[in-house]
Amino acid sequence: MRVLITGAAGFLGSHLVDRFLKDGHVVVGMDNFITGSKDNVRHLHASENFELVEHDVSKFIDLGGDLDGVLHFASPASPIDYLELPIQTLKVGSLGTHNTLGVAKAKNARFFLASTSEVYGDPAVHPQPESYWGHVNPVGPRGVYDEAKRFAEAMTMAYHRYHGLDTRIVRIFNTYGPRMRPGDGRVVSNFIVQALRGDPITVYGDGEQTRSFCYVDDLVEGIYRLFHDGGADPVNIGNDGEFTVRELADLVVRLVGSESKIVLEPLPVDDPKQRRPDLTRAGDMLGWGPKIPLEEGLQRTVEYFRQVVRT
Repeated sequence: MRVLITGAAGFLGSHLVDRFLKDGHVVVGMDNFITGSKDNVRHLHASENFELVEHDVSKFIDLGGDLDGVLHFASPASPIDYLELPIQTLKVGSLGTHNTLGVAKAKNARFFLASTSEVYGDPAVHPQPESYWGHVNPVGPRGVYDEAKRFAEAMTMAYHRYHGLDTRIVRIFNTYGPRMRPGDGRVVSNFIVQALRGDPITVYGDGEQTRSFCYVDDLVEGIYRLFHDGGADPVNIGNDGEFTVRELADLVVRLVGSESKIVLEPLPVDDPKQRRPDLTRAGDMLGWGPKIPLEEGLQRTVEYFRQVVRT
């Protein structure tokens, strides 16, 4: 197969490129490097099956040759990024999705949208099944990301229903692992970097809000299976183990061997109180479930950050 992966130099996109190349496919990676890094794909420069194109998918995409798949992973994806880049976030979710859908339609290729658990907002249903419509504040500071992804899902389903395009939608829950940016503002990377530097561990709220953390290898395997064997309806991919943020902070401090103290800060606006995926659909459809326990995945991630963080 020959596939286009947008956001290919990002955290998730670069791991997904690796997964497709591993099975012998040809990958065209596309990124404008606003939040992605060429370092994430530098190890692929000698690969004959990989081509990296610098381009903003919010602008018209002109790509030669046949394609079997278009996987749209381009977007700022951490709170710091989409709060600093609100217009770009909305544009990549709207114009970028429209442009990549257009490429898929023109090439008669399968389209795969990277959506997010953020479409559930601060959920009133727990755990969150794909049938839940969510509880999102469209005008709050997080709305630029939440609504961009909700629009992207609606556009994808419109192309599926109106044009008969073969589409997939994955709703990605909190994911962590190597190639996360040290300053991306996500809770796992924040805690690890603070612990390595001996800085105070910043926990927002009382730390009792819950999250579910999926190691990147598990997530990419679920995505890969969904691309090949899934259907048009959205599918949650993540880890259904649920931990409080305080439990995560304590575990990171122990794994790092840090003397960092935990400090509490006010909870950001619209920050979800709980988040855990219902993985029934992924299990039934794909025979997939997460395998890597949190402590094991965190240990791998800590070792990565030891190499990239100056202490």
